[in-house]
Amino acid sequence: MALTEDMADEIAQLALADEKRSGDETIIAQVAEILGASSQTLQKAFLTSDRVRRAERRARELLATRAKG
Repeated sequence: MALTEDMADEIAQLALADEKRSGDETIIAQVAEILGASSQTLQKAFLTSDRVRRAERRARELLATRAKG
């Protein structure tokens, strides 16, 4: 369902931004716990979005490093 994925991705972006700003690496787990208490579907989509965004960031960092030579 696109609505669930869109909501999960938006929450993931907010959580990742908070993690970067605050340095609190537990925020993802905290948000996942809150979501899972009410909607395991939204929790799963959130965790997937988090993993995808982290993977994308690592890939972009690698490619940027390689481009610098």
